[in-house]
Amino acid sequence: MSSTEFWALLALATAMSFTPGPNTTLSAALAANGGLRHALPFVCSVPAGWGVLLTLCSLGLGALVVAAPLLNWSLKALGVAYLWWLAWRLARSSAQAGGPGSALKVGFAQGMALQFLNIKAWMLALAIVSGWIAGQDHPARRFAEVLPVMLAFAFVSNLTYALAGTLLRQWLAGPEGSGRRLQWFNRAMAAVLVLTGAWMLQR
Repeated sequence: MSSTEFWALLALATAMSFTPGPNTTLSAALAANGGLRHALPFVCSVPAGWGVLLTLCSLGLGALVVAAPLLNWSLKALGVAYLWWLAWRLARSSAQAGGPGSALKVGFAQGMALQFLNIKAWMLALAIVSGWIAGQDHPARRFAEVLPVMLAFAFVSNLTYALAGTLLRQWLAGPEGSGRRLQWFNRAMAAVLVLTGAWMLQR
């Protein structure tokens, strides 16, 4: 891979990984509600699930999804429905983990599955395959070069958002642990998920 291609890959990875989306929103929300340990299974599931998605797209699954409108819309509809369900759960969360209102839990398996319902994840995987892997002289070698870079970005970006949520955790608890700030934070994060789902329907 040339230096120009590598820097272009880093620019794409930065723009796609660190901008708000379903993964980063959930990473921040899970950490704000339950602490970093509570969010870590999801944070780790993002690169794991997306790595599997990129692998399958490299083997031709992406082309199949693009070529089959019904399959494309089915994945999109499932993804939006799941995001809005998570948004509903998050909006109802009014207390930090361990309390009666801590309704949001997204584990490792759920996080991996979410990558296959996340249009942003599909868009990135398809862009990577078409721009850096497909049609190259040594696609397997290209895949081996690209995958670690993208997995690192997926992990670091979600960990960064989770750390931000952790730093906000004490402040969000509010005076004497009233949790009013956390409740509004959760509603704001839920609104981000709802808007993300609406954006996905337009893609």
